[in-house]
Amino acid sequence: MKSALPPITPIHRTGRERFHTAGEDLGFDLRSFWRWSVSDLVSNATRGRLAEYLVARAIGVGQDDVRNEWDAFDLTSPSGVKIEVKSAAYIQSWYQSDYSKILFRVPPTRAWDPATNRMSKVAERHADVYVFALLAHRNQNTLDLLNLAQWDFYVLHRKHLNQRERSQHSITLKSLLKLNTK
Repeated sequence: MKSALPPITPIHRTGRERFHTAGEDLGFDLRSFWRWSVSDLVSNATRGRLAEYLVARAIGVGQDDVRNEWDAFDLTSPSGVKIEVKSAAYIQSWYQSDYSKILFRVPPTRAWDPATNRMSKVAERHADVYVFALLAHRNQNTLDLLNLAQWDFYVLHRKHLNQRERSQHSITLKSLLKLNTK
């Protein structure tokens, strides 16, 4: 009988780690992969991770940590608050005939536990607090995701999402602003 395979704990990488075949250097490193795979910061997937990182740094985590891909929420504050980060932007990396409408998906979900490889039975919101990161800048020529002046951040407690009478799956920027969360 095979023994169970426990979750693998990610290690902090520097980017200098070399690709190799049985110890023979192949002439490129992990940083070159990162440059190839995540340089498009405007891409939805990369922008979302960048937003998580910005929030992590703002709350004092993320410098030496490794992002956990499989948690039921994105971050834990030093005081133990569970945080989910949602990202949206007016400008996308693809062709647009107009700016994107701002909508954040916030449905209750079933959490997956990587330690047991099981899904929770009940769909719910697992974070205590939701941070909505809006890349609010609207000029493609000056768009710079590293300039935090181009972002707006809104914070909303889970209970406010749960108490909403409108959609339980998403929230528009207009609805978010009505909740006076900035």
